[in-house]
Amino acid sequence: MLSLEHISVSYSGHEVIRDVGFTLKPGELLALLGVNGAGKSTLLKAINGLLKPQRGAVTLEGALVADMSAGEIARRIGYLPQKSNGTASSVFDAVLLGRKPHLGLKVAMRDIDVVERVLTMLGMERLAFRPTHELSGGELQKVVVARALAQEPRVLLLDEPVNHLDIRNQLEILTLLKDITARLDLITITVLHDLSAALRFADKFALLGNGALYAFGDRSVITPRAISDVFGMQALITEVGGIPAVIAVGPSN
Repeated sequence: MLSLEHISVSYSGHEVIRDVGFTLKPGELLALLGVNGAGKSTLLKAINGLLKPQRGAVTLEGALVADMSAGEIARRIGYLPQKSNGTASSVFDAVLLGRKPHLGLKVAMRDIDVVERVLTMLGMERLAFRPTHELSGGELQKVVVARALAQEPRVLLLDEPVNHLDIRNQLEILTLLKDITARLDLITITVLHDLSAALRFADKFALLGNGALYAFGDRSVITPRAISDVFGMQALITEVGGIPAVIAVGPSN
């Protein structure tokens, strides 16, 4: 279980995150939603221990993240920032980098087995020895996800994982995240801007407004009023072929 308890984070005396708290269970995928500058990326960094909250605490499976070493956090939490550094290597070697928190003096057979298993899980075994610079944008994003999974984390944090991808690859990556969250019993938190995609793939939702938690819960918290208050726009929530869709109408009055 992952718990955030009254998290507040400040930069240079300016409070960016204020009194944010919620709890997630294994197998749940949370969509972190809000306008640019709402504090979404900052919250992910606080969960991952990259930023120290001024107040509050993050606990994972009953242990305080603040008390964990960097290596222990890396073994428990996989983090994909908005921009991931590429590597001039094969896909296999790029994914093997995810084993760094577990490595001893040399790469062990277990490390090789984990990478092979992750590549097979993501349907990437045919790309194992392809140079990463030859991959498409969608394939590269799968490599980044695979590298995080090779850490064998309990929590997966993703900051805008599909924003730069075309529609087909967005659908493929989000379907993959939904599947692996359930299959591996992970806790997954992903920053998304597409509300329709969030409703389609997420189990839980956290809406941030001006650094504060406007709402947290299941899809019932995504309402026209919430969208108006958080995003400043009027919207319709409907379904097309059984798939939820949010249609922007115009700015809120």
